[in-house]
Amino acid sequence: MKKFINNVDDILTESLSGFAAAHADIVSLNLEPHFLTRRQKAENKVAIISGGGSGHEPLHSGYVGYGMLDAACPGHVFTSPSPDQMLAAAEAVHAGKGVLFIVKNYAGDVMNFEMAAEMLTFENATVLTSDDVAVENSTYTTGRRGVAGTMIVEKVVGSLAETGADLAVCKALGDKVNRRTASMGVALTSCTVPAAGRPTFDIGDTELEMGVGIHGEPGRRREAMRNADAIVADLVAAILEGLKPTPGSEVLLLINGFAATPLMELYLLYNSAAKLLQAQGLVISRSLVGNYTTALDMAGASITVTLLDDEIRQHWDSPVHTAALRWQC
Repeated sequence: MKKFINNVDDILTESLSGFAAAHADIVSLNLEPHFLTRRQKAENKVAIISGGGSGHEPLHSGYVGYGMLDAACPGHVFTSPSPDQMLAAAEAVHAGKGVLFIVKNYAGDVMNFEMAAEMLTFENATVLTSDDVAVENSTYTTGRRGVAGTMIVEKVVGSLAETGADLAVCKALGDKVNRRTASMGVALTSCTVPAAGRPTFDIGDTELEMGVGIHGEPGRRREAMRNADAIVADLVAAILEGLKPTPGSEVLLLINGFAATPLMELYLLYNSAAKLLQAQGLVISRSLVGNYTTALDMAGASITVTLLDDEIRQHWDSPVHTAALRWQC
């Protein structure tokens, strides 16, 4: 294993320190316990907090900032953050209108965020993301896994929170976006967790894992490598089966890289997916291509489709200023 590492035990602290230094105008880092907050604390709004195991950057730390998260709690690689992190982050960013946790549906994340929520002394609620249509249950979850659609939930709900909307309204929108979002991924290689020093799973040079999870969990099936159009056709078919959109529906299409797939290939996947969605009568009015929810050094990608309405589109389009997403209206 060749990686840019000094000491495996220090990789999280050193990486977070570099991230905070590089984006010092946007975020502040607390090291004991680990969490990131906005450089300038927001006032009189619902505080939006997310988190999870590291290794999925820019999720979640890259989405701390105006229009998205107030704080992010990074655990060790592929390991849930602790309730202590979540409590400390919530206390740091609470702005008088409660806290909304956005939590990916993995057993460790769900358990620890629930423990933190029970210990908080102020109003809070949770949106559980579950956009992965690859499998209904796995070693890590009961029900669908939360994957790249989490970023879309964070963006849309983060925008609503900036308007001063109350906690119940923010949670309702987050739940709606989650219901209207479906994702599925495919891996060409495994990822390598630094502490393990070897690939998480073995996969041959002529194989792919269809429906892989963002931690390298098994997907629907292992199969022979095929051309991109055939792979995308299977991913899109599963997504459409999950969403069941009607012709004429307006959608957001996200092609997300797992970190080791070149942008050239991600745009090729977009081209293929867009043709298939348009052939089903869907209107792609918003799109995004790049590495937004990664899996360390895995070669692969996921496709996410969100059914838009006026409310979701408005908040997707709203200004955002984070390390990973920056746009103005």
